[in-house]
Amino acid sequence: MIKKYFYLLAIGLIWGSQFLFQQAAVNDLPPVWVGAGRATVGALTLIILTTLFGMKSRGSRISTFSFIALLEATIPFVLIAWGQQYLDTAVTAILMGTIPFFTIVLSPLVLRGSRITPAGMASVVIGFCGLVLLFYPQLSSGTGHSSLLGALAVVIASGCFATGLLLLKKINDEHPIIVARNVLTCSCVQLLVVASLIQAPWTLELTSASTTSILYLGVMCAGVVYFLYMALIAQAGPVFASMNNYLVPLIGVLLGALINHEVLPSTAWLALGVIVAALAINQLFEKAAPKATA
Repeated sequence: MIKKYFYLLAIGLIWGSQFLFQQAAVNDLPPVWVGAGRATVGALTLIILTTLFGMKSRGSRISTFSFIALLEATIPFVLIAWGQQYLDTAVTAILMGTIPFFTIVLSPLVLRGSRITPAGMASVVIGFCGLVLLFYPQLSSGTGHSSLLGALAVVIASGCFATGLLLLKKINDEHPIIVARNVLTCSCVQLLVVASLIQAPWTLELTSASTTSILYLGVMCAGVVYFLYMALIAQAGPVFASMNNYLVPLIGVLLGALINHEVLPSTAWLALGVIVAALAINQLFEKAAPKATA
């Protein structure tokens, strides 16, 4: 019983802490190289782990995995890193909490038999109100254009990530960790090519902070956390595992305040509460929703 809460907390801490390390990395490296480094280290981590556990892929679907990688890793990794140049880590964490809302809206377009339930629509509307609250000071004053563009980049990344997650549901004949390995490997190739065209790797000025951050993002946030997530699903089921959607933005905000000493306005805290409440509404009615097929 206690083990499932340990897994849930560990997953929340790892994914919630990613914004701190990404902020440190983007201070020294171009966003595209932050994404490339994260994907590369994450792919290597999962390759090593799947090899140690003797896990093998059942087939080769490079084109499918490449397309999903573009949406689930390549674009989000770069956009989130770019957006964090203009946003506090806490704000980025709150914005990433919108992923479930995109999943609700986009699922009928991707999964056959899926539909938006009244509870799902209510959670999306309430979540949008939370976003308006979050950026109300900038919207009302007409200032903060850079931060609004950064926020837009993170929101687009959330939408891409949600679409990638939905497409992954179509791959039901592979172990999820094998799928994660294949997706990150394809993303690694994509990002290394693009990043090298933008800036040659030998011209990068790595620091101990950026190197440590990239290693943490790859090993923990794109590698080990998948094993913990699969262990949690096996231990407590997918519904309980999905509760990490509450923890990630909350932990991201708390770490931003405690470690980066970020001072958030009351509207930001209220926005966090509204978004978490919106997630709770959909969670409470999830069991009543019909199951979708790929």
